[in-house]
Amino acid sequence: MKTLVAYFSASGVTAGVAERLAKAIGADLHEIVPAQRYTAADLDWRNPDSRSSVEMKNQTIRPAVREQFSAEGYDAILVGFPIWWGVAPTVVNTFLEGCGTEGKIVVPFATSGGSGMRIVNAALAPSCRGAVLKEGKRFSPSASEAELRSWAESVLKQD
Repeated sequence: MKTLVAYFSASGVTAGVAERLAKAIGADLHEIVPAQRYTAADLDWRNPDSRSSVEMKNQTIRPAVREQFSAEGYDAILVGFPIWWGVAPTVVNTFLEGCGTEGKIVVPFATSGGSGMRIVNAALAPSCRGAVLKEGKRFSPSASEAELRSWAESVLKQD
């Protein structure tokens, strides 16, 4: 199964997990880079006027990505991100809507200081048209390659 690990990382934490995951399963790796990178002020969740706060309050906002990626040729996309306001940052929706998810398995994975994955799939589903969207998992920043490999193998098993 040809697998892509795509990730958005605002602080580098999710990047580390994504890199270990891709290495553990021999997948290709793609960083989702916003056309306009997030600054510290943009990420200030305590400020209701910060960029991230504004984007997350309006789930229809689709921040542009620096490079649109085609997932053609992949069977599965493992998509990673930090959990913001209980869901994926909307730049992840931008990526999924533009990469071509039709006929693919899409599985989210996340990093978070404490938020769970309870509503992640409900928010991602409209961006994964024609895909099989499987339940994902939240990982600690120190998740090992062995833990990541075991999880990926279990979620990518053909039913």
